[in-house]
Amino acid sequence: MTESKSPIFKSPADDTEMEQAAAKARQTFKYFWREMAWEHRRIVPGLELAALKVSLSDPPEIQAKNPGGLEVEHMWLLDVEFDGKQIHGTLINSPHSLRSFHEGDRVTIVGKQLSDWMYVIAGNVYGGFTVDLMRSRMSKGERSQHDKAWGFDFGEVGVVPLVPPEYIGDPPLKKKGLFSVFGGSKSTPQDYAKVAGCEHPMSVNMRESLEQTLTKDPKMVQQTDDRGYSFLHQLSLAGSFDGVDVCLKHGADARAPAANGMTPYALAKCLGWKRVMERLQQAGAT
Repeated sequence: MTESKSPIFKSPADDTEMEQAAAKARQTFKYFWREMAWEHRRIVPGLELAALKVSLSDPPEIQAKNPGGLEVEHMWLLDVEFDGKQIHGTLINSPHSLRSFHEGDRVTIVGKQLSDWMYVIAGNVYGGFTVDLMRSRMSKGERSQHDKAWGFDFGEVGVVPLVPPEYIGDPPLKKKGLFSVFGGSKSTPQDYAKVAGCEHPMSVNMRESLEQTLTKDPKMVQQTDDRGYSFLHQLSLAGSFDGVDVCLKHGADARAPAANGMTPYALAKCLGWKRVMERLQQAGAT
């Protein structure tokens, strides 16, 4: 969808259901970032959209000069980056009343400001907890208009998949068709425990090539990118057990901090990648 058509919706400040949806988004942000991390490695882009919804507020001194303005606005970011401490992204909405933010600004937030995430592959939306809640509160016609504005398939209300079903060996998502109008069979909610237990397919598939690369050029395991992250740092934050395992077997230091001071273990821990954390501990991380 175009930035100028990005929908903005209002909800009460004491909306408990919305707060719960946002909490689910924060708890599962790891899967958004994992997909973004692998997108950066793809030769051919696989994501049609990857966006975060975040809460933004003006500084107190600006709020004092704008007494009638909203204290908080929830807006969407694209071009998302995450370093283990902060999230960075480009604002694609024009604020309703905030004065210190503008469409196109590059903004930095911390995790508690995250209220939703979603990415799109082959027209299907993954994530979108607050979006699903808003859609549940719409009439059928409003929901159709909402989905048309975005231009993607949000699926059935109440079903929020985290990853494409083939990642975990499930059948493809059901497409909307003629019989969906007459109340066809319902989609089955994704098993989040099953998602948590499965490695990203790109992590599995790249193991052999990473092994060959590091065998051919052992020094690469120590090289860092422009953020000061080695392969081990990158793959720890992305939750890649296979990648971390290969790096450690080729001499990567499990205790070496990245440029921002975070060790591989700290990077894995910040998103709760338990298998990666255990493997790093086996290599001497504390």
